[in-house]
Amino acid sequence: MRKTRLDLLILTLLSLALILCSWRRWLPYNLTETLGFVTGVACVYLVVRESIWNFPLGIANNLFFLVLFSTARLYADAGLQIVYLALGVQGWHQWLRGGRDQTPLQIGRASRRVLLGVAAAIAIATALLMLVLRLANGAAPLMDSFTTALSLAAQYLLNNKKIENWYFWIAADVIYIWLYVSRGLHLTAILYFVFLVLCIAGLAYWRRIQAAQTSPAGMEGRGHA
Repeated sequence: MRKTRLDLLILTLLSLALILCSWRRWLPYNLTETLGFVTGVACVYLVVRESIWNFPLGIANNLFFLVLFSTARLYADAGLQIVYLALGVQGWHQWLRGGRDQTPLQIGRASRRVLLGVAAAIAIATALLMLVLRLANGAAPLMDSFTTALSLAAQYLLNNKKIENWYFWIAADVIYIWLYVSRGLHLTAILYFVFLVLCIAGLAYWRRIQAAQTSPAGMEGRGHA
């Protein structure tokens, strides 16, 4: 607990410093991109720590990136932020009341059937979005569509606290880094590199939590809860 509080303090101080530097134009990044960076890092950090507070920060992050991506003509990513707003509200409720007898949801694994359904949905969504983005003169129709579909799949699994969500986020982040560098959004590309590192850490951390939950001691503790 003490380590988590120290991490949050350091993250808060660094975030405030970055916002101030951007606002005073001491850094070559606009304030919207900086706010997206700060709220994004904080949100993913809280997801890694399995904190319910990732959802309000994630909703704020969606609003900042909605503006940023619309300006950069990454329309699928901009539209994705609107979907994320709705998914954020649903995920917030799911984490709080999605467990047995409306208890907090526990970390688990997705079934093979769910993963096959998610893979099929990604393929269909990518094809449909690519057609739309080509008509809308999007900057990168294929990659924009694919990362959008990957992100929606990852968010669905995250809302249901499935460990596999991290694999989808990792795949999406690798592509996003290249995509944002190509569009000149260098701070956002750095953000997604940080996301990538946090996702790898999140995968390891959630595996440890899930193993503890399914151990004899963990099952006994849940039975007395």
